[in-house]
Amino acid sequence: MENLQSHEQFQQLINERNVVFMFSADWCPDCRVIEPALPELEQENPEWTFIHVDRDAFIDLCADHSIFGIPSFLAFKDGEEKARFVSKDRKTPEEIQAFIDEAK
Repeated sequence: MENLQSHEQFQQLINERNVVFMFSADWCPDCRVIEPALPELEQENPEWTFIHVDRDAFIDLCADHSIFGIPSFLAFKDGEEKARFVSKDRKTPEEIQAFIDEAK
């Protein structure tokens, strides 16, 4: 999963691709729990580009999109937000896949 590099890249990705942003942080234990499942989710959903957003590096971006708990996910398609899975609760691979299916 590619890491977000800038605010400009965030906007560019939203406008150019079907993209799922995963908001996370190095210190988040629930984020570490789901990491092993993410490559398989990426492989099963090739129509989506998956981007990791470091919550600490992009705290203002998180605030702009009401991301107050992690791990959290936002999906954008055709330049519009299509789904959000935002909470501080631990997520399962099945819940993340259901979120992706909702975004389609």
